[in-house]
Amino acid sequence: MSNAIRIHSFPLSGHAHRVVLFANLAGINHEVINVDMSKGAHKADDFLAINPFGQVPAIEDGNVVISDSNAILIYLARKYAPSYMPTDPVAEAEVQKFLTLAAGELAFGPAAARLINVFKAPLDVDFTHATAAKVLGKLEAHLEGRDFLVGAAPTIADIAIYSYTAHAPEGGISLAPFPNVRRLLANIEALEGFVAMPSTAVGLRAEATA
Repeated sequence: MSNAIRIHSFPLSGHAHRVVLFANLAGINHEVINVDMSKGAHKADDFLAINPFGQVPAIEDGNVVISDSNAILIYLARKYAPSYMPTDPVAEAEVQKFLTLAAGELAFGPAAARLINVFKAPLDVDFTHATAAKVLGKLEAHLEGRDFLVGAAPTIADIAIYSYTAHAPEGGISLAPFPNVRRLLANIEALEGFVAMPSTAVGLRAEATA
């Protein structure tokens, strides 16, 4: 694809999926380059030249290279899909709040619980489940009477939250007690251009991504 953004991804990474999902929802011209993390491709010299941290996702947009999934979402929204990143100071602050939650409690809760089940990560099961209950409870309360996290339309806040929340059951985290959260997931899945992240096969190992 000419002039396409190159997204370096791994199919089972929720961090990478949120970038691929956003590119599809926003209609951004892109190509996905899957990094074979099971064979250590993320630590190979050619990939480290793109992202010295050795993690996916990373994008190349011409001469611009950006890593970290939330940073990528902000960049892509600002440059290609401004409707997904409000400029009103209050709304923008709300979006940033949920990006922080995605990088914090969501990562240490549902995402970490999934790492334990799927990738055999040596993490504290009780802590991840307690953190998951806490963050899902926050989202449930916030979403009362709302279709999306910030305002009446989807933003990158919803995209950042989606992947690991939707796949929380793979970490043994039930979404049954959280109908508002499940409604948000359904609203995102109903958007034109939605692409799902593959379900995991328990036992597949790879390094945690960011």
